[in-house]
Amino acid sequence: MKQETLTVIKNMLGKKSTDTFIAESKSTELKKTLNIFDLLILGISAVVGTGIFTIIGSAIVGGSGGAGAGTAVIISMLIAALASLFSALAYSEIAAMIPVAGSAYTFTYATMGEFMAWMVGWILMLEYAIGNITVATAWTGYLGQLLKGFKHILPDFVVNFPLWLRNDFRSMYAICDKWGWDVHDKMPFINLPFGLEIPVAVNVPAILIVLILTILLIKGVKESTRVAGIMVFVNLSIIISFVVVGAKYVAPENWVPFAPNGFEGILAGTFIIFFAYIGFDAISTAAEETKNPQRDLPAAILGTLILCTILYISVALVLTGIIPVNGIDTQAPLAHAMRVIGKNWYAGCISVGALCALTSVLLVYQLGTTRIFYAIARDNFLPSNIMKVHKKYKTPHIITWISGVLVILGSLFMDLNISAELCNYGTFASFVIICIEVLILRKTEPDRPRPFKVPFCPLFPILGVLMCGCFMIYKGISGGDSSLYFLLWIAIGLAIYIFYGYKNKRLKG
Repeated sequence: MKQETLTVIKNMLGKKSTDTFIAESKSTELKKTLNIFDLLILGISAVVGTGIFTIIGSAIVGGSGGAGAGTAVIISMLIAALASLFSALAYSEIAAMIPVAGSAYTFTYATMGEFMAWMVGWILMLEYAIGNITVATAWTGYLGQLLKGFKHILPDFVVNFPLWLRNDFRSMYAICDKWGWDVHDKMPFINLPFGLEIPVAVNVPAILIVLILTILLIKGVKESTRVAGIMVFVNLSIIISFVVVGAKYVAPENWVPFAPNGFEGILAGTFIIFFAYIGFDAISTAAEETKNPQRDLPAAILGTLILCTILYISVALVLTGIIPVNGIDTQAPLAHAMRVIGKNWYAGCISVGALCALTSVLLVYQLGTTRIFYAIARDNFLPSNIMKVHKKYKTPHIITWISGVLVILGSLFMDLNISAELCNYGTFASFVIICIEVLILRKTEPDRPRPFKVPFCPLFPILGVLMCGCFMIYKGISGGDSSLYFLLWIAIGLAIYIFYGYKNKRLKG
C-alpha cells in the first residue's frame, strides 16, 4: 500500500519536459497561419470589448462586487494594468520559450507536474467558458438597444421581442422581482406531475451568435481573425470618436468627488475591471498556430495590454466628465452618455460598435476554450478522440462544437454577475501560477534560450503573485456566492482527475 501511494504521488508530480512539448507542437496538425498583426487583433478583440462595453459602468457606479470607484476608476484601471503587466511579462517569457497550445496549462505541466497542470487547465476552462457566457449575455442586451433604434421601421414584435426569449430564467426572476411583476405573466411554464413547474426562458440571440462563431472557428483561425479584424476596426473607430466627440462636453466638476467611496471603491472597481484583462492570455493559447511565436507572442501580449489600458483610461475620463457618477447607465454607459448630450444618432453607432466588439470577444474566448481543451485531450486527461482535426479546415472541430454547446447550456441558467466574478477568480489564479512558473523555470532550466526575459526577476514575478493573490483574498473576505462557486468548480475538477483523468493518463500514456 505504501509503495502504491508513493507511485501515485510520483505520477501526480511527474512533469512533461519542455523539449517534448516543443516536439509535439512541431508535429501538430494545426495550421500555422498567424502573424503579429493577427495576434494583436485577437488580444485587442478580447480586452477592449469586455472593458469598455460590458463592465466599465459597473466599475464606476458599483454593482454586485460592492461600491463603485467613481472617477477614481482610472486608478482601478492602473492597478489592474500593473498587476496584469507583471503577469503579461511572465506570459511573454514562457510563451516565447515554450510556444505550444494550452497557455498556462502547458506551462504548468512543464514546471509543477501533472496534477497541478490539470487543475490549472480546469481553471482556464472556467475562465474562458464562463467569460464567454457573460459576454454572450451582454451581446443580447446591446442587440435589444440597437433594435429599439428601428422602432419606426421594424415591427413591434421584433423591436420588443419577449423578455423570456432574451434572458435566462434567473435573470427573469430578478427582473420580475425588481419591477414587481408576476413571473407567470412574463414567461411560460411547463407543468409537471406533483405540482412542479419549470420556467421557460431562453436567451435566443446569445445562442445564435455562439452557434455562428462556432461554425466560423471550425472554418479556420485565419478566417476568424479576418472577421475579428474588421470588427476591431469598427469598435476602435467608435471608441476613439467617442473620446474625441465627448471631450468637448466634459465638465470637470463632474470629476468631484474623485473617489466617492474611498479606497474600498477603488479596490472594488479594480476587481470588476480585471475581467477585461484576460484577453492577452488568449494570445498564448494560439501559439501553435503562430508563424514566428518567439518574436510575435511577447510583442502582441505587451502591445495589447499597453494599448487597451490607454483606451480604458481615456474613455473613463470622458464618460465621468460628461455625466455625474450617479447618472451613468451601467448597461450601456457610452450610448447613454451620447443621448445625454443630444447625440442620439451617435448612440446608435455605439450600439453597432458594441455588438462588433462583443462579437470579437466571443470569438477569442471560444478560441481560447477550444485550444485549452485540445492541449488537455492531447495529454490524455480527456478522451483523445475529441481532439481530431478537421481534414479540410485543419481545426479541432469536435472540441470546438463541445465548447460551443457548453457555452449555450451555461447561458440558459448562469447569472451574469456571478459568471463575471467566477471568470475573475480563474484569471487571478492563472496569473499567480504563471508568475510562480517563471521563478521555477529560472532555477530548473537556467540555460534554455529565452527570446524574451522578464526584467527585474525575481522582483516582478513576486509582485505579480502578491497583487493577484491579495485580490483573490480580498474578494473572498468581502463575501458573495462567486467564491463558493469557485471552490465548487475546483472540487468538480479534482473529482474528474481522481476518477477519470489519472486512470486514463496511465492507460494511454
